[in-house]
Amino acid sequence: MKDDTARTDPGTGAGPAVSPAARRERPRPLWPHTVAFPGLAALAVLAAVFLPAPLAVILAFFTGSLCVWSAVDMASRVRASERERSSLDAQLIQSQKLAAIGELSSGIAHEINNPLAVMAQEAEWMTHLMGRPDPTPENLAELRDSLSEIVRQVDRCKTITHNLLNFSRKMEPVPQEERLERIMEDMVLLVEKEAGHKGVTIARDYDTALPPIRTDVPLLRQVILNLLLNAFQAIEGRGAITVSTRKAGEGRVAIVVADTGVGIPPENLPKIFNPFFTTKPPGQGTGLGLSLCHGIVDRLGGAITVESEPGKGSAFTVTLPA
Repeated sequence: MKDDTARTDPGTGAGPAVSPAARRERPRPLWPHTVAFPGLAALAVLAAVFLPAPLAVILAFFTGSLCVWSAVDMASRVRASERERSSLDAQLIQSQKLAAIGELSSGIAHEINNPLAVMAQEAEWMTHLMGRPDPTPENLAELRDSLSEIVRQVDRCKTITHNLLNFSRKMEPVPQEERLERIMEDMVLLVEKEAGHKGVTIARDYDTALPPIRTDVPLLRQVILNLLLNAFQAIEGRGAITVSTRKAGEGRVAIVVADTGVGIPPENLPKIFNPFFTTKPPGQGTGLGLSLCHGIVDRLGGAITVESEPGKGSAFTVTLPA
């Protein structure tokens, strides 16, 4: 029978035992650094006026050692806090990726189902042709056409799943060169099918003369997809989204995602990049999408701005180093 009795600390004989690891995880108090050590330093300065020189030197050395230890400990806390914040940022980005894919799941399933249906039809036709007793040259030509069509549909499915994997997988931030319109198009293809089902068209206006940019491609994909989803959700009924790229001054490029949606009230414009700010009904948004975009764009060395007019739509512009 399993013993569920709480173990006691052998040192005290009472209460549940606490592991050394649990003790280490308890936050250390800050008051020694903010009150005790500064107070001791002030007392040491005052005491040095009245104490003999040897004692004053010993007191100064002791107080200085405490201050050095305090500075080292505080620096260690700051580094640990930065590591924890980086880990939480990475987890937030990954969860937003999965949430975005979840919102597009029906469109993605439809996009993969279409090639599968075509392949099934072609396979059925090939079975019919091969069942004929005397194959003719025309039959063989139709078989080759059917095989070619199946290969094309397999490639189509491969492209869809490749884009999904590139977007959803955890990747270390590694700057790499890529054409901006290709990054844009990968994300547009993920959204376009779902948008089409709801009467929303997506127009492209890429400046193909732009040279490749050096950036963190997975992070930039996340920004573009979040902006596309935001534009798609802002449109009630039929509408249009326009995605464009252009040069934005010396050494800069711009991405623009514009929609014909409901627009943003002027009083909300200063708050839209705030964490957890959302105008969507409960359960339909976390308020983290645009905040995350702002943080990623800032990390990439760029800036994000918005122009909007209620009833006419919004346009988000991301500028990045070329």
